[in-house]
Amino acid sequence: MIRILLAEDDQVMREYLTRALERSGYSVAAVDRGTAAIPLLKSATFDLLLTDIVMPEMDGIELAQRATEMAPGMRVMFITGFAAVTLKAGEAMPNARILSKPFHLRELVMEVDRMFEDSPIDRPN
Repeated sequence: MIRILLAEDDQVMREYLTRALERSGYSVAAVDRGTAAIPLLKSATFDLLLTDIVMPEMDGIELAQRATEMAPGMRVMFITGFAAVTLKAGEAMPNARILSKPFHLRELVMEVDRMFEDSPIDRPN
């Protein structure tokens, strides 16, 4: 099963995304800020980091950079509602996917599915 680490500071959005991904067959560990994700990255293996960019304490770009140092094979997808931040994320992490808010949950699930299309990891049915 594909394991996703979700970092999103908005509680309603975090719960909404977690439910949608779990219903689609993914295993999700969700945290409310980037600094809370670091201990999880040290203790567990994740296939995807799905992170908001604008968060307190540690933004999603810094989290993604640290996460990929700790787990080089992990994929990264940013979610953001700020166009200027999208450009910064693309420069900092050129291999990451970026999904701009607002988006429909189907779009999110389709983008996550696409990230694992050619992967040997067990994908949801």
